[in-house]
Amino acid sequence: MRRFRKLILPALLFGFLAQSASLRPERPVASRQKEPAEANTPGPRHPPSQSLERALTKEQFAQIVQKFSEPNGYFDSDNLISNEASYLHVMGKMRQMKVAGGAYIGVGPDQNFSYIAQIRPAVVFITDIRRDNLLQHLFFKSLFALSGNRLEYLCLLFGRPLPPDLKSWDLRSIQEIAAYLDKTSPKRELFEKAKADVQSKAQSFGVKLDSTELETINRIHAAFFDAGPDLKFTSRGRPPRWYYPSYRDLLFEKDLTGKHCNYMASEDDFRFLRSLQERNLIIPVVANLAGDHALKSIARYLNERGERVSALYTSNVEFYLMRGFSDDEFKRFAGNVSLLPRDERSVIIRSYFNGSWGYEHPQSVNGYYSTQLLQTMESFVKENSSGGYKSYSDLVGKHILDLR
Repeated sequence: MRRFRKLILPALLFGFLAQSASLRPERPVASRQKEPAEANTPGPRHPPSQSLERALTKEQFAQIVQKFSEPNGYFDSDNLISNEASYLHVMGKMRQMKVAGGAYIGVGPDQNFSYIAQIRPAVVFITDIRRDNLLQHLFFKSLFALSGNRLEYLCLLFGRPLPPDLKSWDLRSIQEIAAYLDKTSPKRELFEKAKADVQSKAQSFGVKLDSTELETINRIHAAFFDAGPDLKFTSRGRPPRWYYPSYRDLLFEKDLTGKHCNYMASEDDFRFLRSLQERNLIIPVVANLAGDHALKSIARYLNERGERVSALYTSNVEFYLMRGFSDDEFKRFAGNVSLLPRDERSVIIRSYFNGSWGYEHPQSVNGYYSTQLLQTMESFVKENSSGGYKSYSDLVGKHILDLR
């Protein structure tokens, strides 16, 4: 999904322990505290973890965003949507493994929402080296706050008028919703109204935004309005590749069992995500996964609350870490992962692009340029503690779970 470049980041002091009292839950859930020996035992299937808060105040949310984030980095793509058509291919295996609850950590834009809807975590951290990704997730958060259902969200996203019987669309299929969007012309005046509402809502979340950042949110919104459901991933100075999926394509994708798993395919999934957003539990953070601060701060936060990571979605970040200017960059990332609390069901989701290391992956699916891979976090940590992966082909070839 992503193209990731090395960025030398200054070492940052945490200061988190001194601030932990101010980040305590607004409405703690009464529960039995986990003993240390139980911290890595499997969690429940769907209910949110009892060790995490029901909600964060906007002040707590904004404080975590600020304190956990690293300096803004650069990459040469907009990453407005994913370029991984295969992104749902891990879903069936994850259901089989009962990957659920806990904490979810992922990179990039809204393909994360489909993983989150499947896993039903108690808390989410969305990371990216670019602050623009954080701003885009505040844009998404605004749309969730302004929308009563899936169709209203998509109409606000693309500047389409709402149907008179909006509530009746709760039970409609994703194909029917997409057909409505395709046959309904965008309206500039509706986009301008939605843009103003998003601006106002984005400023209400407590995260400090300057005028340039507000304009970036406008630019992101305008890209969705201008291209509509035909929007594709683009890199600066280069047109989209022929094999990149459009937003519409991503809506229609299925897992390997034939199940529609995009978060827009189900009103229940959409409402779960909206609930997490309303409770400030989808937290965007500027993060270099090999950096000295952000992932360590997330690990500390989860360990202090006795929680484990259910899934870590890295896209193809590791490809860029392994070809970085320093051999230590991937090792720093692996060290950060080792700090994350986990159990035997905790997984890493990654993407492989055929040809990126000179061969087609054995798990590639015919017709897909990208290949989704699944590995247990424990096998990754163990390998890196006993010699480590010697190359990218080694990483994507060893300990990979069979998705069929």
